[in-house]
Amino acid sequence: MMIELLILLLAAAAAAILGGGLGALERVHPQWMQTELRHAIIAFGGGALFSAVALVLVPKGMAQQPSWTALLSFALGAIVFMSCDRYFTNKGTPLSQLLAMLLDFVPEAIVVGAVITSNYSEAVFLTVVIAAQNFPEAFNAYREITHAGKGGFMRKHGLLVITIAALSGVGWGLFGLFAFEADSASLGTLMTFCAGGIVYLIFRDVAPQATLERHWYPSLGAVAGFMVGMAGHAVVG
Repeated sequence: MMIELLILLLAAAAAAILGGGLGALERVHPQWMQTELRHAIIAFGGGALFSAVALVLVPKGMAQQPSWTALLSFALGAIVFMSCDRYFTNKGTPLSQLLAMLLDFVPEAIVVGAVITSNYSEAVFLTVVIAAQNFPEAFNAYREITHAGKGGFMRKHGLLVITIAALSGVGWGLFGLFAFEADSASLGTLMTFCAGGIVYLIFRDVAPQATLERHWYPSLGAVAGFMVGMAGHAVVG
């Protein structure tokens, strides 16, 4: 199963790299994409993140641990990632979109590794959902890294940073394969911790960036992103 797991995780990582590459193309040719469509991509990423919380991370996480630890880890996740967001923003290196991508990708990659031996079809469809989320999230992360903050390595090499972050998912999936059981309480706690961080980042950064005055279509991007998660949940469920 290790070869199959590597193929799935590399496919999910490739979606993130392609999303970052689209962001790089948009930077080279800033007029190639209409502003409304750009905001729709940001909203799509927010909808996909929200679907990960609502349909995967919270339901599965709460089912595998006591309610009090689920609530505590959810709140702790929000506090920890608020602290990280403030730190990077004060340093002039906004990373909330990249953190959002990793918060989504890391636990779901671990889940893929944990369930692949017991339910291969679930692992496949989870990978499809992850890939659909990674593409717009990496696009948003690239634009945030390169369009804001001070100069430095990350701003000059945004696509390399995203590529390294995406490929780290392979390691996390292998970690899930060897370190977690599919229904363990520790895996559930990790899910709710990351879910809390995602909810914070959605309302702190993703949703405000998706807003465009007197335009209504970008909001449909959020609906479409959530529908991707619904489709994957329906198949896996």
